[in-house]
Amino acid sequence: MKQPLVNPKDDQNDKELQELIEFYEETLGFCPNSVRTMHHRPRIAYAFIEMNKAVMENKGRVTSALKRMVGYISSQATGCRYCEAHTIRAAERYGASQEQLDNIWEYKTHSAFNDAERAALDLALHASTVPNSVTDEIAEEARKHWNEGEIVEIMGVIALFGYLNRWNDSMGTEMEGGAIESGEELLSQKGWSVGKHAY
Repeated sequence: MKQPLVNPKDDQNDKELQELIEFYEETLGFCPNSVRTMHHRPRIAYAFIEMNKAVMENKGRVTSALKRMVGYISSQATGCRYCEAHTIRAAERYGASQEQLDNIWEYKTHSAFNDAERAALDLALHASTVPNSVTDEIAEEARKHWNEGEIVEIMGVIALFGYLNRWNDSMGTEMEGGAIESGEELLSQKGWSVGKHAY
């Protein structure tokens, strides 16, 4: 794309927008341009933030790091390079080991991942394909390792990134410097690039 479909808001005098920026400074180190773009209609931005908080809240054994890795697998499956960079950065910031980050696409066999994590990441991969490819076997493996509430948490992450993947790839959201840095450091050896998200 020659330019984003919609430019992100950058109004220093908008108190609500500045509060959003502060929230994301803490979680990612910068405010995503996707949220700035949503803020053209503030209710959408705030509804997204509330959904994000609810989905990423830890209620049991599904760790913050695993949730971000689920988001990464989901985003990679749909091809959203913007969200791939954001989720891998967040996975690192929220405690994923370097070994997991380096071998995330070998999760099915690599010793850095346990069987429960494999089941969650398999669910993420198959729930994110179009058409959906979750089978009885994938579902049974998820149920073997996670209770119903935990599966709801995992599916919440997958569904949240379904929204974000479509938003950012369609908008051609410009990628921020911090996300580019994480993508180049953690994903470029696997063929990742900024793609349509640089102007």
